[in-house]
Amino acid sequence: MPSINASKILILATDGYERSELRVPLEKLRERGAEVKIASIQSGSIKSWDEKDWGDSVDVDLEAKNVKIDEFDALVLPGGQINPDTLRKDETAVKVVRDFVESGKVVAAICHGPWLLVEADALKGRKVTSFPSIKTDVKNAGGLWEDAPVVTDQGIITSRRPDDLDAFVDKIVEEVEEGRHDRRAA
Repeated sequence: MPSINASKILILATDGYERSELRVPLEKLRERGAEVKIASIQSGSIKSWDEKDWGDSVDVDLEAKNVKIDEFDALVLPGGQINPDTLRKDETAVKVVRDFVESGKVVAAICHGPWLLVEADALKGRKVTSFPSIKTDVKNAGGLWEDAPVVTDQGIITSRRPDDLDAFVDKIVEEVEEGRHDRRAA
């Protein structure tokens, strides 16, 4: 069980991520001592979506095709509408999500980020939340949808929106420090 200040966390995102849903976990987890890397389906940098227009960018540390699951303790999936919709169409990105889920390591998705859990077929019979507009997608994938700031089921953490970020980050820290989770297949 790694302490948060000895953990390595991967954020998977691409252009169109909700700015706060990437920046807040990135900054708060680093403040707590975690090593945090950004992976994407492209190299260089990726651009945020900040409310009504393109926002700032963040540098990509590695491409999704080069991710080695055993080098990380957790995966964070920011939302926004554009980011997860683009990623769920990319088999390499979906494989990263699927591999993290199968490994028993912490997987945390916020807002529309659970779309990637839907695509990775990781929600059957699991308690989950999301942005309300994708509630039907989550339920159709077998998820047991709840309207709560944070829902955790065997190390899979989900949250609804930017207002839930503090609770989302706190739960990531708690689950990482618990260690690997033995999961039943979704």
